[in-house]
Amino acid sequence: MKSSTPIRSEAEIIAAILAGEMQLYHELIRPHERSVYMMALSYMKNEADAEDVAQEAFIKAFRNLSTFRGDAKFSTWLISITLNEARNRLRRQGIVRMQSLDEPPDEDGAVSPALLRDWREIPSEAVEREEVWALIKKAVETLPEIYRQVFLLRDVEELDVNETAQTLSISISNVKVRLHRARMMLQKELAPQLKTINRAPKRRWLPWS
Repeated sequence: MKSSTPIRSEAEIIAAILAGEMQLYHELIRPHERSVYMMALSYMKNEADAEDVAQEAFIKAFRNLSTFRGDAKFSTWLISITLNEARNRLRRQGIVRMQSLDEPPDEDGAVSPALLRDWREIPSEAVEREEVWALIKKAVETLPEIYRQVFLLRDVEELDVNETAQTLSISISNVKVRLHRARMMLQKELAPQLKTINRAPKRRWLPWS
């Protein structure tokens, strides 16, 4: 009779790593490697730089694993490290003017209903077209940082509102407002072009899928 190795929970793997089983670290991060890389790429726009950011994020996560608190998901903590590393690298390179993460004065104001409430309202057959994928990705990259961050975490990484707020150290209400505005900006940019798209076989809606 074959003996089966019990599947360890994420918390158990982390505890084992901290106890000295450092070889388990790759097992811990393996499910998150693509998400970390894609988040880094969305900032760096360059595959080599994105790989460097992702690698540095994994190294920093390993070095600071003892500070990880189990009240948050490991993936949320890891994405937060990735975002910080990407922002710091861009700041050092002087490529972009970093926007303040302080709440803009109007973020507590009233928000009008979005015409496109959810990106899944874009017909999947439209997103199949490679040129549309390129348009969507380009539009996301041009979003102001504070809105791009929320859009990527909520609509790409599919973190919930609480996790997104925790990752970015902003309020839940700001997460909702910034996501709304990101979707509005993207709709304004893409809606006229999407109207002309012909039907094609269905595919998942995100260019990062």
